[in-house]
This record gives sequence, C-alpha cells and structure tokens, in this order.
Amino acid sequence: MEVFWFIPTHGDGRYLGSAEGARAVDAKYMQQVAQAADRLGYEGVLIPTGSSCEDAWVVASSLIPVTERLKFLVAIRPGLMSPTLSARMAATFDRVSSGRLLVNVVTGGDPVELAGDGVFLSHDERYDLTSEFLDIWRRELAGETVDFEGAHLKVEGGKVLYPPTQRPYPPLYFGGSSTAAIQVAADHIDVYLTWGEPPHEVAKKIEQVRHKAAEQGKTVRFGIRLHAIVRETSEEAWREADRLISKVDDAAIEAASKVFSRYDSEGQKRMSRLHGGDRGQLEIYPNLWAGVGLVRGGAGTALVGSPEQVAALMQQYADLGIDTFILSGYPHLEEAYRFAELVFPLLPLNHIPQAEGPTSTSPFGELIANSIKPSERAPVS
Repeated sequence: MEVFWFIPTHGDGRYLGSAEGARAVDAKYMQQVAQAADRLGYEGVLIPTGSSCEDAWVVASSLIPVTERLKFLVAIRPGLMSPTLSARMAATFDRVSSGRLLVNVVTGGDPVELAGDGVFLSHDERYDLTSEFLDIWRRELAGETVDFEGAHLKVEGGKVLYPPTQRPYPPLYFGGSSTAAIQVAADHIDVYLTWGEPPHEVAKKIEQVRHKAAEQGKTVRFGIRLHAIVRETSEEAWREADRLISKVDDAAIEAASKVFSRYDSEGQKRMSRLHGGDRGQLEIYPNLWAGVGLVRGGAGTALVGSPEQVAALMQQYADLGIDTFILSGYPHLEEAYRFAELVFPLLPLNHIPQAEGPTSTSPFGELIANSIKPSERAPVS
C-alpha cells in the first residue's frame, strides 16, 4: 500500500465554503506541506490542475529542490498542450527531479472551463483526442521519431532528444468513469484512479477496467482519491466532519449544484448523486462521508473515524485491488501530520517512514521525566 498527500494550490482552510479560517496558499506554505509529506513518509503528492489552481508544473518544479524523496503527480492536459511539448516537459522534469515524476492525464469535465481554454470538443471527442495524444506522447518518450495523423492531432517528425530517467516514460495515472474513459485507461494507462465511492461501486469499476485492459493484453494498477478526517475516537472524527461544513449554508450548496450540473463528467455526476445536495444523508457507507462534495468539485468523499476504522476501510479498498491512496485533509499541513501519526502505524505501507539520523525522541515523542523513553508502536509489516 502506498499513500499520497495533496498540495492545495486552489486554497486551504479550517472550514469549507467560508472565508473564516481561510489560509493563504503561497510558495512558502506549499513548501511546508510538501516538506511535511516528504519527511512523514508519504509516497508522493498530487498537485491539482484547472483554472482555479496555480499552475501544476510551475508549482511542482518549485518543490523539487526543497524535498528529497517525494514524488509529484502532475497533470498533462490533452487539448491544452502539444503532445510533443508535453513529452519534453515530462522528460526534463523527470531528469531534474532524479526520477520523481508521475503523470496525471486529465481530459477535463467542465465544458465552460474548457471553452475558456479554447477546447470546444464534445465529451467523447475529448477522449478520442486524449488517446491520440497519449499514442504520440508515449512513443516519443520511448525514443521513437513519430509521424502521426489522426482526427484531432498531426505530428511530423516529433521526438524527444533527452530521455526521461524512468523508462520508457514516467508512469501514467488517469481517472474517468465513462465508457470512453475506461477505453483510454485500457489502451494507455498504468494506474487507474477512482474517486471515493462505496466499495461495491469501486469493485464494479475495477472489474470493468481490468476486463478492458485484458482485451489489450495489459494489466493495470488501481488507486483511489479521498479526503480523510481521522481522530483518536470515532466521536471526535464525526464532530470534526460536522464542524468542517458548519459554515456551508443552503445557498452555497445550491450554487455549487448549479455549477456541477453543467459538467459532462460522468465521475462528477456520480459524486453529486452520492449526497444529492442533502446534508442529512452524508454517511453513504460506514465511515465514508460525502460532505466535502456538497461544495467541492472532483473528489467529494472522506474517510471518517478512528485510526482503526479508517485503516479498516482502506483495507477493504485494498482487498478490491487498490494499492495507491491519494488523500487530503483540511487544513492540509496539520492533517498530513495527524493522518501519518495516527494511521500509518496501522497500514502495510510500501515505504516505512524512518527517523532521520540518531535521535533520542523522534519519532516516538518526548522523554518521560527527562530520562524514560515513551512506548513505541511498531508499523504493520
């Protein structure tokens, strides 16, 4: 199991839907979150993309020199950039970071935002474009000189002179719930991502992707994108979930719902159906809460509960085939520490965080009476 965290380039705070408790996300704060994730033992960080975010490539590049091991899941955007230019960017980033790039393929699901970026294709046309884009991108990074002419893209003599560190190219991550999206995943993707639906729904999606990939003679890994609200007791965690949306009023929910209704993303439609705009029906599965999705687009569900409850639900997803968990929490700096301290010791992590050098207290706390080491909790092997 590997666990990622999140760089909140579109804002952060203590409450959803309110300026109260809001926090400025500047370069120094993003560095704080990234360095915390790096030190705590998270495998990597997702950096979001879209018109509401700081540019993901610029942000990720700024974090390379202030981190040591952390990987960066950064978006490429078919339709917004040339596949050849995108391949060069990926190769450069991968070399400069010593092989720490992961690539998130984002087709986009909001026609209004896409129009602002100059993209006027229909839903299925965008996925056709994405497939053409990835055909070119993958071949160029694998060292080919590419001549390609499709319905949307044309390249003559496209190539990447300086190869990436990871061969043949940095791993490709991708999410999408529609038939067109699942076909792209089967044809091109290394890790298929789903948003946090109840386990039985995730199981259906995994089976679809596995079947399609098998038709292409491929296997695909799986990941899930969730928020996390974990406290020492279940009661504390659920109080925190209520507090997080305590400033969200009905007008904000209605306004968000109107925006989400214009999306042609099947995944966003599935997220919205989980809560239906009703704040009284938010625990959609034991310890899975849809409150974040009342006002946040994209990932709208959270793991909520005690460390043991959260770890148990993560294991349910792992039993389905999920091995990558991309998490976040509000505020992101404090919650990165809280999740790592409370839940990491209960998980079979791919990477076990280690103390840096000889020390008397880290990572087990302050000495008792200035001389006695506190009891240690061994990580799950």
